[in-house]
Amino acid sequence: MIPFSPITEDILAEITAIAGPGYVLCGREELEPFAHDETEDLRFFPEVVVRPADTAQVSALLRLCTKHRVPVTPRGAGTGLSGGALAVNGGLMLSTDRLNKIISIDTQNLQALVEPGVITEVFMNEVAGYGLLYPVDPSSKGSCFLGGNVAHGSGGPRAVKYGTVREYVLNLEIVLPDGEVTWTGANTLKYASGYNLTQLMVGSEGTLAVITKIVLKLIARPALNVLMMASFLSNEQACAAVSGIFRAGILPSALEFMERKGIEWVKVFDHISFPLKPGDQAFLLIELDGNDSGVLFGESEKINEVLELHGCTDVLFADSSVQKEELWKIRRTMPLSVKSNSIYKEEDTVVPRAGLPQLINGVKEIGNKYGFESVCYGHAGDGNLHINIIRGGMSEDAWNTKLKAGIREIFELTVSLGGTISGEHGIGYVQKEYMPLKYSATHLALMKGIKAVFDPQGILNPGKIF
Repeated sequence: MIPFSPITEDILAEITAIAGPGYVLCGREELEPFAHDETEDLRFFPEVVVRPADTAQVSALLRLCTKHRVPVTPRGAGTGLSGGALAVNGGLMLSTDRLNKIISIDTQNLQALVEPGVITEVFMNEVAGYGLLYPVDPSSKGSCFLGGNVAHGSGGPRAVKYGTVREYVLNLEIVLPDGEVTWTGANTLKYASGYNLTQLMVGSEGTLAVITKIVLKLIARPALNVLMMASFLSNEQACAAVSGIFRAGILPSALEFMERKGIEWVKVFDHISFPLKPGDQAFLLIELDGNDSGVLFGESEKINEVLELHGCTDVLFADSSVQKEELWKIRRTMPLSVKSNSIYKEEDTVVPRAGLPQLINGVKEIGNKYGFESVCYGHAGDGNLHINIIRGGMSEDAWNTKLKAGIREIFELTVSLGGTISGEHGIGYVQKEYMPLKYSATHLALMKGIKAVFDPQGILNPGKIF
């Protein structure tokens, strides 16, 4: 394939003519915030960052880059954890931060039309004003963009009941690498009209097209919720209780797992008050929602019975909205507290939920073998465990030379349990070498074939997934 081209002065002049001089960034200091995301400490500088204002400008930019074979890295808020928004080949970074309009909210059909640069929590709050719910709420909801959520197939705590972003994307306006603009489907709840291009775009990590508009499904907002924190003497007991709750016929709106060490670090990092009793090593944060207090009470009683059967030592029921927020803050602050505490790597594994006890036990055994510690938390109701590998006392040489073998064993274990190597963070730049652990050569060839159809020049987010 023809190699990528650098951005010459002539190409830069054409870029500036398209986007306007105030929206083209070239200086080193201007580029620095775009050289990294939230993936460890990786740094890749683009040659130019462009902030287009509309679909027409995105189309013109992609047409220009295809003509000259300049690599393009689409970027949302830069909150990703897999290196998906890193310009590993330089070139042009296409920032969607100006594409930030909530165009319409259709309260009759319960759907909304938005641009990709809308902050997730801003959108959630806007639809809440209409008595509606957009339940996809990743931990970075206060800063991440809806477009990035779609590109990575994001989930969050409430995916266990309501599903990931995949269940809420009805239609997309996309721009192909040659500048062609098209819609992927229809604004309907059912779609059986040929290949579902909308779903193909979800989780494609900006490698097939640039998303410029999104039609999202909304639902009625439940009036009530119950939140409880359950304590256990071991990780395995807590993880085993997860499957038991579902087998009892209960569908929580959230079911989160946290290790003791994670809560200890949160208490120090954010001065959060939470009583930790001696011996308690693992915790489940369980939420129920609905519109009937009697039903919620009955489900809470059933969950209590399941928890007791699995060795639960205590259950704290949040008795106010303030206490609910405090408990949720523990879980949402955990990634930040881990990041601030030590050099770390985060892996995003997912298994069928009954396999969680074997997964977390295996992770600890692998850590002992290679000399690293780990702090685990995640969306246990989905079987989605975020494994934070902590360098701690591990030597720099061992961290740099032996760690990958340990990570590979974690992924091998995950796959052996019927799982896969990412539940919601995506593959991006840092996980691509592990794809063959899960996918056959035939499977990968099909994916690469799809990429070639959409992007024959290979300019869109090169160096990701494969």
